[in-house]
Amino acid sequence: MAQPVSAAPAPPAVVERKPPLPGLTGIRTFLAIGIMFFHFTPPLPNFIRPVIEAGFTYISFFLLISGFVLAYNYAHRAETLKPGKFYAARLSRLYPVYLLSLIVSLEMLHSEWTMRSLGEFLRGALLTPILLQGWSPTLSTFWNTVAWTLSTEAMLYLAFPYIIRMKFWPRTPGKLVLLFGAFWVWELVLPTIYLVLNPDGLHDINRYSSGYWLRALKYTPLPFLPIFLAGITLGRLHAVITLTHRTAFALTLIAGLGIFGAFYFLVPHVPYVLLHGGLLTPVFALLVLGLTGVHVVSRVLGWGPIAAFGRASLCLYLLHFNTWITLHDHHIPERLGVAALDPWISYIFILCFAYAAYRVVEHPAQKYLLSRWVYKTPPPVELSAPLG
Repeated sequence: MAQPVSAAPAPPAVVERKPPLPGLTGIRTFLAIGIMFFHFTPPLPNFIRPVIEAGFTYISFFLLISGFVLAYNYAHRAETLKPGKFYAARLSRLYPVYLLSLIVSLEMLHSEWTMRSLGEFLRGALLTPILLQGWSPTLSTFWNTVAWTLSTEAMLYLAFPYIIRMKFWPRTPGKLVLLFGAFWVWELVLPTIYLVLNPDGLHDINRYSSGYWLRALKYTPLPFLPIFLAGITLGRLHAVITLTHRTAFALTLIAGLGIFGAFYFLVPHVPYVLLHGGLLTPVFALLVLGLTGVHVVSRVLGWGPIAAFGRASLCLYLLHFNTWITLHDHHIPERLGVAALDPWISYIFILCFAYAAYRVVEHPAQKYLLSRWVYKTPPPVELSAPLG
């Protein structure tokens, strides 16, 4: 009697590799450097200053790119996306360099001790390492001033596997454009309410203004949910349309002109909270779409050194603020006899420090943790490329 033939084991599912987007990697370099210049502005010609003074809008641009890149990488496999592995992948990228930024900022923790009540200090010291400080308007900038954004990203990443597989996502370009517009309007609701009610009683609100409700608007996670959803929508739109490289180049030029025009002519005359809340999102979205194409601008942004610092942009963002303060509180340029070259020598040091942190901490830690937590075989995307 013939023996039954057992079925061969099914081959493991192959995860489709998405093409890299070097234009979006490179633009992160300029966004991160722009934020550093925004916080510590160098002596620059007047015609460049509007670009730097609008640096507070770059955070929303980063979050838009984050939503787009995650949708680009995961929307086509939303049903098989395992939240646990997704969270491990996100944590492997964010947390090692975040922990490094807290260690580098221990002197700032001592300053927090001297400036805050015991209860507030203990809450901040407990919430900050677990990425929850951003939920408190008074503690959002505790320890590492700029790390409030990671509280926002942690919330968005926790929600992403469930958001991406929801059934409400349209499948046609027209409906996706309308949905993107709806998320943009939603972005502006809270800033508009703040302007109307002015709950802090502030006048002439600008980047230096402070109040409990203004800090809640600027630093807590929930106000940034719509822009992340807009980024996901943009990623889904990109998946269902066909952009020729020529069209992508045209979008890049139009968006670039629109962004610079807004910086020079719109930003000085529009309420700060609206701009911080995402008023420029549509023109940023055009640039994101444009940079997905292959053309002269995306090639320049994908050039070796620019792309390298784009991959290190998380390190640059997390490390620049407190590193600058430490350098100058301790008069390091003066002690080394290079004060005449400051602030440029400080910028160069911070850029080198951030890139070294990427090569020595972020990238090796991510590679190790992914191999232990997520993949038993090589990961489906290049680790040298940003993962969202």
